[in-house]
Amino acid sequence: MLEVRGVEAAYGPFLALSGVTLTARPGEIVALLGPNGAGKTTLIRCITGLLRPRAGGIRWEDAPLDRVPAHAIVERGIAVVPEGRRLFGAMTVEENLELGAFVPRARPQRAARLEHVYTIFPMLRERRRQITRALSGGQQQMVAIGRALMAGPKLLLLDEPSLGLAPRLVESIFDVLREINRSGVSILLVEQNVQAALTLSHRAYLLEAGRVAGEGSAAALLDDPRVRRAYLGPLAR
Repeated sequence: MLEVRGVEAAYGPFLALSGVTLTARPGEIVALLGPNGAGKTTLIRCITGLLRPRAGGIRWEDAPLDRVPAHAIVERGIAVVPEGRRLFGAMTVEENLELGAFVPRARPQRAARLEHVYTIFPMLRERRRQITRALSGGQQQMVAIGRALMAGPKLLLLDEPSLGLAPRLVESIFDVLREINRSGVSILLVEQNVQAALTLSHRAYLLEAGRVAGEGSAAALLDDPRVRRAYLGPLAR
């Protein structure tokens, strides 16, 4: 489905990614884990067409993706929930959601998908006429996820969806992601909450200093003493 092969990416002279290779298959939740500055967001930018790889390639459904314009990538079935949500604070909840259906393939299903989002997040239905910046952080994250779902993605990319949220809200958001995946949407999840990400995911990659430092099933990585010490702290069992 998604294949990243030997990708290098740079910001001027700074090499942010070096030889990164990963895959996300249909029906999977794949976690991309690592510390700040590891290159996780840079990889998301490469996949979504916001940054061109310097070397290597990205393929989506057996076709090259790394030279496709960003808007056309959404049209092909990849949607992103960016770090920090990037919502239009002066617009209403519903206006933000409807922006997610801007691509031609999504427009005919706009009403049905809006109803689907409101079914997933009933609170957004209640607040659909409210200005988005007046919402809590958790509610804004719901809007960001809902906006991405309005595009009808086959693959959903999420960059730090738990950032700044209380633990109870994180659990709720991850439950929703599990249901989204069960509906047939594959997920690539960038996340620093390693425990939650590995509990949710099928497989995971560890990114350190722009390179893949490890990979495997989420269950195996969660039980790996080295991973637990490095990513879950000294009290990890």
